[in-house]
Amino acid sequence: MTKISRRQFVGTIAASAAFSFASRFAHANPLGLPLGIQLYSVRQQMGENLDEALAAISAAGYTEVEAAALPKKSAKEIRAALDKAGLRCVSAHHPFPDLHAGFDEIVAYDKELGVQFLICSSPGSRTPAPAGPHSGHTPHTLDDWHYNAEQFNIFGEKTAASGIHFGYHNHTPEFASTDGKIPYLELLSLTDPKKVTFELDCGWAIVAGVKPEEILKDHPYRISMLHVKDFNLAGNPSPDNHEAKVTELGHGSIDYHPIFAQAAKTQHIMHSFVEQEAFDMPWKDSLKVDADYLRNFKS
Repeated sequence: MTKISRRQFVGTIAASAAFSFASRFAHANPLGLPLGIQLYSVRQQMGENLDEALAAISAAGYTEVEAAALPKKSAKEIRAALDKAGLRCVSAHHPFPDLHAGFDEIVAYDKELGVQFLICSSPGSRTPAPAGPHSGHTPHTLDDWHYNAEQFNIFGEKTAASGIHFGYHNHTPEFASTDGKIPYLELLSLTDPKKVTFELDCGWAIVAGVKPEEILKDHPYRISMLHVKDFNLAGNPSPDNHEAKVTELGHGSIDYHPIFAQAAKTQHIMHSFVEQEAFDMPWKDSLKVDADYLRNFKS
């Protein structure tokens, strides 16, 4: 029998425990996916202490992350911090203006992080509003949405050359009737499925008065990722209703049973991310509450 030192024995036990932990949570999501979280959830905490924020995410059981609101560090530094925490960055969010201004640099940065998906997190305008203190916010016109679809097809073709999928993430304006059309449906219709995928934010869709399960049913295989969040809804949900208050999963109004059931039928969901935009409890507890909700979810 080969003799091993106490240090080697302890190391072997630690490695075995880590493997057991990872295996236990590897497919804890209701769709049989790894537990994932959008890093926007811990934007403040990452700015204060990146390593602590990522360690807390890992300790809660998450294994995949989607980048957003990262500290001003190089891709190499962020990748090293993620590796240290045992996290894999599979997707990244960027607003349209940033993509339009520095697309190649963003793709290079994300590629170094190891992402599979580059997601546009907010739309652009064909004619951007003038800068200045009185510029205000002008709602997007139907032409603006058509412009976004055109640009998404271009972006998608470019990211494909780097081995990355391009996609779009919704909030509520995508569901507001614009010149008799629903922008989200226009984007689905005018983008090439071979170039552009969609990340459906289920929470914001419901806040806008839309049922995510109906989108999933009516547009099979167009959606490859989900954002999972909960809200306490007040009044009648609509794109213009801003009374919804974000809370932890299972603590609000949203029932994910029909959503997950439909997603399992008609989609090929590759990743699903918790996004906790605000906390109703200490942040580390919140991360665990959300993770436990998904781990214990009964279909």
